[in-house]
Amino acid sequence: MMNEHSLKKTLSQLNIGGLRYFDSIGSTNDDALAWAATGAHDLSIVIADEQTQGRGRLGRKWFSPKGSGLAFSLVLRPSAGQRPHLSRTVGLAALSIAESFFRLGLAPCIKWPNDILLNRKKAAGILIENIWSGDDVDSLVIGMGINIYTNSVPPPEFLQFPATSLEDALGRETPAREEILFNIISAFIHWRERMGTDELVKGWEQLLAFRGEQVQVHTGGDAPIIGRLLGLESDGSLRLGDSHDKSIIIRFGDVSLRPSA
Repeated sequence: MMNEHSLKKTLSQLNIGGLRYFDSIGSTNDDALAWAATGAHDLSIVIADEQTQGRGRLGRKWFSPKGSGLAFSLVLRPSAGQRPHLSRTVGLAALSIAESFFRLGLAPCIKWPNDILLNRKKAAGILIENIWSGDDVDSLVIGMGINIYTNSVPPPEFLQFPATSLEDALGRETPAREEILFNIISAFIHWRERMGTDELVKGWEQLLAFRGEQVQVHTGGDAPIIGRLLGLESDGSLRLGDSHDKSIIIRFGDVSLRPSA
């Protein structure tokens, strides 16, 4: 059973900034944002066994029943060297989750920009929110939600994309949630040191879901943008090829990516 004691014991080998554990909370991101605004140290973690008001991108609800998944938020205070590369933060988080899945013998893909897929079904999502100081980002809060057990998968009527869990993908019992969290944070620390390098973008690009396939990208306009998914730009933007082999660059924003029928 995950609790504050088990988490502190498991994470003791990592240089985290602080830990807040809740049996139940509205949203770990909300608590982490408030904590960051009042001086939370870099790599502080807010984690909950249950979220009652968890959210994903575009105001969508994130399903977090008690004892079913892994829902946590990480406070990031970027260094001067990392600041020019903050648009890569979602890739950093996605790679960290993907690496923890690889350790379990799974084959994850990253659905740009912020979902991790197993067998072309969503197993994890990322929500990044910023705290500003004037025109500069003071800190970032990186919310991560991972479907661990079968009961963490929302009912079909709540799904906008097929979903799965680690338990379903493995077909067997999963490791403790604390162990999975440890592997994610370890990978995050590793990749963060490479945030300004081509290595991070290449690692992210190699795991892109639907690479080489025809996809449609909904950006809030009337008609989706359709093209073949080619890869990433250096800032993490998505690169598509149109029917005339011209590049289309999709920047971050209210984006929804789907494979074409």
